[in-house]
Amino acid sequence: MKVLAIDTTGLAASVAIVDYKKTIAEFTVNFKKTHSQTIMPMLDYMFNIIGIEPKEVDYIACANGPGSFTGLRIGAASAKGMAHALSKKIIPVPTLDALAYNIFKTDKIIVPMIDARNNQVYTSFYRHNNDKFEKITDYFAEDITKVLEMLKNTFSEKAVFLGDGAKVYFDKIKDFYGEDGLASPNLNMQRAASVGALAIKMGEKYAVNYDEFSIIYLRKPQAEREYDEREKLK
Repeated sequence: MKVLAIDTTGLAASVAIVDYKKTIAEFTVNFKKTHSQTIMPMLDYMFNIIGIEPKEVDYIACANGPGSFTGLRIGAASAKGMAHALSKKIIPVPTLDALAYNIFKTDKIIVPMIDARNNQVYTSFYRHNNDKFEKITDYFAEDITKVLEMLKNTFSEKAVFLGDGAKVYFDKIKDFYGEDGLASPNLNMQRAASVGALAIKMGEKYAVNYDEFSIIYLRKPQAEREYDEREKLK
């Protein structure tokens, strides 16, 4: 089973090709260009440099949120377009699950965070329990201080934080957990290889047709929220 994986849900844009045994290729950019500028050239370069044709992959795995509204739509459009053109199915992989999957065999609570702006993050809590990777809360959007208080009041274990939200609010995390709360730089951002590895673990039963692929939204886009507020004031 060979999987093409895409993640554009946060600041980093990442693509990879993985199989059961290894990561064949991975290309991640976390710099100034937009995902719309980088994602297709990254895919083209990756296929060219390893000499694999897109039609040779069995499935396309795509991170489907929560995350940046623009990023989610760019990733979804790329995955759906390729799936349609290649007659492949898509395995939707929740962004927070894949991000947490970067951290392997730890006794800490794993806390992936995606910046949701306005002092909020998208997050969920995970742990490794007897070598079993498990999600222990639902996905939710919440004020960063409340998230940290929830962790302190609920779990006795230490926590490890990762994702662009953890970087944005590192000073607050440091006040609660100290300097070592943030995952190392090679693990603390979205990686398409993790999306692909988790897709393989999920299996083909989760695969959907391109027109059935859906995005996880935890709240409305900012423009819609501002419109709703104006309507309430009227």
